[in-house]
Amino acid sequence: MGIMGNNLHNSKTYINDLDVALNHTLDVEKLCNAKFLITGATGTIGSFLTDMLIRYNRKISGSICIFVAGRDVNKIKNEYAGFNEVIPVYYDLKENIKFNFPVDYIIHAAGNAHPSAFISDSVGTIVGNIVSTYNLLQYAQKYSVKRFLYVSSGEVYGQGDLKLSSFEEDYLGYLDIQSMRSCYPSSKRATENLCCSYMEQYGVESVVVRPSHTYGPYITNSDNRAHAQFFKNVISGEDIILKSYGKQIRSYNYIGDCASALFSVLTKGNSGEAYNLANPDSVVTIADLAKVIGNAGEKSVHFLLSDEIPNKNTSPIVKQVLSTRKIESMGWKPAFSLEDGIRHTLNILKEVHNV
Repeated sequence: MGIMGNNLHNSKTYINDLDVALNHTLDVEKLCNAKFLITGATGTIGSFLTDMLIRYNRKISGSICIFVAGRDVNKIKNEYAGFNEVIPVYYDLKENIKFNFPVDYIIHAAGNAHPSAFISDSVGTIVGNIVSTYNLLQYAQKYSVKRFLYVSSGEVYGQGDLKLSSFEEDYLGYLDIQSMRSCYPSSKRATENLCCSYMEQYGVESVVVRPSHTYGPYITNSDNRAHAQFFKNVISGEDIILKSYGKQIRSYNYIGDCASALFSVLTKGNSGEAYNLANPDSVVTIADLAKVIGNAGEKSVHFLLSDEIPNKNTSPIVKQVLSTRKIESMGWKPAFSLEDGIRHTLNILKEVHNV
């Protein structure tokens, strides 16, 4: 089930969520008259960021230009057909940058983002994260961009002390470097350091955001994260099947809050610093998340447990609850509860698919 960006604009719920996100973005007026380069703009996070800028243009004639970078230019053209402010450009994570134009802001949100990709292409995950960020930072230096925003991950904290109530910004837990599954958080750590190193050595202004588990209506066929599977089940009229006890505890975040926080850090965050991104009121186990999604979609949750060897895709991190003290100190607050975000996601998917 792939949801195309232009189809989402047919949903009244989606348009309203874009408006709510814009209203919760700090110093949003700084986005006006700017040129953006967004990588990963056909993913969950990048697509919503792009759509927010499009919506802002429609609301106030913001004169925003958005260069959407990706490997499949035709797909980008199809998804954003009719939106003249969107300019598709070819971009591959592992290749040298082939375009050549100045921009004000770069938002790097591209990369392998789901467990099956970590395992099937762990080398590509590492190389893609590091090489792409290096190339884009060089580009940012060349064109003296106002700010570079790197979308990292809450997984950089690894497996910490489970007695801690939450992960703080200055605490990094244990990662099993010899585990192939660590390719994602390890390379994210390296690229975060690359960003601050570029700022210290070359003066490239950068900020880093570490999102918690982010969900929303843009779901691709390849997305095998737990919440994506739950939404796919419900929209397909199926009950949710859990093949584990789902005891892992996670911070979750609706895409509307994720996007408003990202833009808020871009406009107001301190250069060279990293910010956790989560909703402190959306902390649940995976099993409880399944139940909330099932209840919202009037479907049941069943457990199908076995004694087989655990799935290699499963994250070894038992508890990942992010502290939001730092980002909230800027004045940013989430606008969507867990129940709201799940209900909106299902409503948007139903409106788009007419189910």
